[in-house]
Amino acid sequence: MPARIIDGTAVARDIRAEVAAQVAQLRAEGTVPGLAVVLVGNDPASEVYVRSKARACQEAGMHSRLVQLPAETTADELFGTIDGLNADPTIHGLLVQLPLPPHLNSKTFLERVSPAKDVDGFHPMNVGRAFVGDPNGFVPATPEGIMELMRRERIDTHGRHAVIVGRSLIVSKPLASLLMAPGPNATVTLCHRHTVDLAQHTRMADILVVAVGKPGLITADMVKPGAAVFDVGVTRVDDPASPKGYVLKGDVDFDAVSEIASAITPVPGGVGPMTIAMLMRNTITAARRAHDRSHRRATAAVR
Repeated sequence: MPARIIDGTAVARDIRAEVAAQVAQLRAEGTVPGLAVVLVGNDPASEVYVRSKARACQEAGMHSRLVQLPAETTADELFGTIDGLNADPTIHGLLVQLPLPPHLNSKTFLERVSPAKDVDGFHPMNVGRAFVGDPNGFVPATPEGIMELMRRERIDTHGRHAVIVGRSLIVSKPLASLLMAPGPNATVTLCHRHTVDLAQHTRMADILVVAVGKPGLITADMVKPGAAVFDVGVTRVDDPASPKGYVLKGDVDFDAVSEIASAITPVPGGVGPMTIAMLMRNTITAARRAHDRSHRRATAAVR
């Protein structure tokens, strides 16, 4: 029987509707959630993604601000921009869009973002909180989106073997921590491009997550029958027959694997839409925390 297709677009739509309701509640209490994005240079893919974030903010009733800086921006200038947004009480979520130009060290600037506003979950403090299961931090949007898909699609993780292909700090490592935590209780194997006999590991997976960026890496013979497969990879592949001149391909051979998996995410329309939805949810969480802190201070001052 062909796999059930996990519709990330539909799930993300539901989450964004939930976020919009929470935004309306916060606005009624006097706080308009705000998200700022700092974009350095003119990377076309980044510009498309930033526009998607701005559109999602507008639909949810949030305030969004794009700070676009020239590619030749210096480190001191970027530090100043980040510091200003950290201090701005109307901005609750702040992210620095990657990649940055080569002369700017991404790690340095991600660490400059206030952990309380780091809705991307990339600050070392939030990475550590995610690792130990501290709910006061922020989890990166893509792994949290995958976990949300598993919850809403009733993918059983308890005691199951999850194999993650990839070892990035943005997706794979935080996802491994989330899956191993009490609650999901999965057994996790992390693989990467140096893994000997990758197929030996992927064939053992009850849950297979692939986040490499290599189209068609995972073929049907590498997948255990009945596995749930989550394809995070998105690569533009030239296709003269396409109106855009290219198509988006995932890391999984979708047509072949969908014949043996129990559930699978498509590309596009699977994990991708969840990333912005979870970013919106992190932003509303940051705004709610800021609002509550302000309310407590005001109450204390009256006393």
